[in-house]
Amino acid sequence: MIARVWHGYTKPEHADAYEAMLKPELLPGISKAKGYIGSYLLRRVAGNEIEFTTIMLFDSIESIRAVAGEDYETAVIPEERRKYLAHYDAKSAHYEIVSTHQLEMSHRKAFRRRVVLG
Repeated sequence: MIARVWHGYTKPEHADAYEAMLKPELLPGISKAKGYIGSYLLRRVAGNEIEFTTIMLFDSIESIRAVAGEDYETAVIPEERRKYLAHYDAKSAHYEIVSTHQLEMSHRKAFRRRVVLG
């Protein structure tokens, strides 16, 4: 499994609008892409900006190439989303996932409750 990691930064006043564009899918139609497993969207205050980190999971580099193109490291950012970004990584980093660890069921329920209910 391969994790594709990317960082983008917004001004605080653009953060909520940008985040809304990344839900429910980080990229339009990505859930239908062959080899796509899932994703995480992370957000934090970073000085006077808001940092977003995306982690997309794929079964192989070939599946990433099918989505991102031959130069698969280049960030894929739909044009309508760029206006919200102050700056961003031009390239995504790719990592082979060598181990995973599951949360206990009680933690998963608590996390889901926070995400769903806010």
